[in-house]
Amino acid sequence: MDEIDRNILVALQENGAAGLAELAKVSGLSVSATAERVKRLEERQTIRGWRADLDPVAVGCPLLGFVFVEVKPGSDAGFRAAMAGHEAVLECHAVTGGWSYLLKLRLPDLAAFERFVSEQVRAAEGVGRTETLLTLGSAKETAILPVAPATEDD
Repeated sequence: MDEIDRNILVALQENGAAGLAELAKVSGLSVSATAERVKRLEERQTIRGWRADLDPVAVGCPLLGFVFVEVKPGSDAGFRAAMAGHEAVLECHAVTGGWSYLLKLRLPDLAAFERFVSEQVRAAEGVGRTETLLTLGSAKETAILPVAPATEDD
């Protein structure tokens, strides 16, 4: 990935609806050359998809919480598959330390959150124990990645 690709990626993260003409200005290339770059970034899965950044409150899921989960040996694949099937699970990470996984959940309210943790997370096969953290507020929440600068090897 060179500096041109990096500039395109940064611009797309800032405004995913940017048109090719706008991206061409950022990249310093023609519109057709910029389109080829974007296509190549998609083919290499550097750009994994296109989506809108939604306000959680406006779409009815203002409660943000995290759940640490301990999974018994041999149950990882089943647990991951179970969590992947729920839209309330925004992220599911295998972690180091005293826990097996960390889940990031978004739900409408405390009752729905409690129900989800009890009926879906704790009831999943192999789950030993959980610890839940509810957010009181968020100082920063983003999906924008820090795109590394191009190096001479690129």
